[in-house]
Amino acid sequence: MNDPSAIRIQRALLSVSDKRGLLEFAQGLAAAGVALLSTGGTRRHLEEAGLKVEDIGSYTGFPEMMDGRLKTLHPKVHGGILCRRDRPDDMAALAEHGITPLPLIVVNLYPFEATVARPDVTFDEAIENIDIGGPTMIRAAAKNHAFTTVCTDPAQYEAVLAEIRQHGGTTLELRKRLAAEAFALTARYDSAIADYWERLEESGPLPRTLRMSLPRRELLRYGENPHQQAALYAKPSAPAGTLPGARQLHGKELSYNNLLDLDAALAFVRLLPGPAATVVIKHNNPCGAASAATLREATENALAGDPQSAFGSVLGMSRPVDAATAELLCTPGLFIEAIAAPDFEPEAVELLTTRPKWKDNVRLLAVGEWTAAGRQQIETRHIAGGMLVQEPDSVTDDEGLWRVVTEMQPSNVQRADLRFAWSVVRGVKSNAIVLARGQTLWGAGAGQMSRVDSVEIAIRKAGQRADGAALASDAFFPFADSIHQAAASGVKSIIQPGGSRRDEEVIAACNQHGLSMIFTERRHFKH
Repeated sequence: MNDPSAIRIQRALLSVSDKRGLLEFAQGLAAAGVALLSTGGTRRHLEEAGLKVEDIGSYTGFPEMMDGRLKTLHPKVHGGILCRRDRPDDMAALAEHGITPLPLIVVNLYPFEATVARPDVTFDEAIENIDIGGPTMIRAAAKNHAFTTVCTDPAQYEAVLAEIRQHGGTTLELRKRLAAEAFALTARYDSAIADYWERLEESGPLPRTLRMSLPRRELLRYGENPHQQAALYAKPSAPAGTLPGARQLHGKELSYNNLLDLDAALAFVRLLPGPAATVVIKHNNPCGAASAATLREATENALAGDPQSAFGSVLGMSRPVDAATAELLCTPGLFIEAIAAPDFEPEAVELLTTRPKWKDNVRLLAVGEWTAAGRQQIETRHIAGGMLVQEPDSVTDDEGLWRVVTEMQPSNVQRADLRFAWSVVRGVKSNAIVLARGQTLWGAGAGQMSRVDSVEIAIRKAGQRADGAALASDAFFPFADSIHQAAASGVKSIIQPGGSRRDEEVIAACNQHGLSMIFTERRHFKH
């Protein structure tokens, strides 16, 4: 034994729900001379593969009962886990009661989170998936990490086997790391149960207690700036349609800013009507967005919205990227940092990773199809000493509540443009103004302290394309000056929430210039 801290492993207790990699791990243990002790389902799984396994009931002299609820809660199990080998009184107690040390515990838990995530789950099913013996063994082994190794994840098997082969046992350094991961696991597990219980009792969307226990997925190169450290924390089983659940098909590692922009792109593109949509994100704001019959057309129109700002942008797409769209993105002069889409056709990957000058660095993220499981339940923002929590602004507006408040009625074409502009403006930082026509964003004014400044920026970005465009404002116009400004640029129709003390002045200005205007009765402010 090369490392003096290594504890020899002669016996292991295995009891798992997730059997990925278990057989190979158990075979490796047996080959190293480790005796195997196990519970019902796990034991049968190993014995069917030809391994010699002692049943837990044979060891304790107490059979499993109550449909498996009671099997490992026994002094001969926990005494073997908790004994301190450097304490003569502990070792004497083991000898007196016929308890064998258990230096390796391999346990993972009933899939409670996956069970309660099912829309058809019953209360009784949820209750039966609350593990009792597993967390008890894990906590005992982690507490006694000085002498006991606890393995809670198939990803840990290789490291444990490597040390057993090298040292005949595990080192203190590894046992400490595994103990830390074990305590993190039981904390997340208990939080998931508590969250489920609260959801049963409360009708509102915001929990009484906000619990966050997310394992660190990876360290990032840096944060918003090179002098800031950063990391990605994610749910262990992130659903499809999210960045933590995505497959990166190509490109260098994602940066903090890449992740922020890609998340904004995914959230934004889901707001746009189909059948295909593309959004171009720069610094968390859209500089281009379009809906069209094909993804290539939507992408071409979105990139045309603000070609200068699109340089170095990230793209979000509502449909799998096909060869025709990839061919467009290989146009000389374009530079794309990253693309997130449900998937990528093989020919599209080939084109994007061989043709453009930026081929080596572009990140291609296949996020999977958007499902309800991937929908953000709450939004959180840290403030000093606490956290703000709200529901996400993802509800679909009821157009039945919309009111035309001007003498001029919008045409059907204008209504379609207004509907598209209203979908876009909710994804732009406030004060937000967008100009759109033909299901395409032509100009956006974002994040200004004055709404009239946002109008000016959107008009300047649109240029001559403002003529005949629809204008959307995320919140009401406090003065009529923005209306005069929009009319002078050629805007023909406006959509906004309404609700200003000067609504009558704003409506009168629209009537003066022959503009149509819709009040939606709902604000979409993105602070």
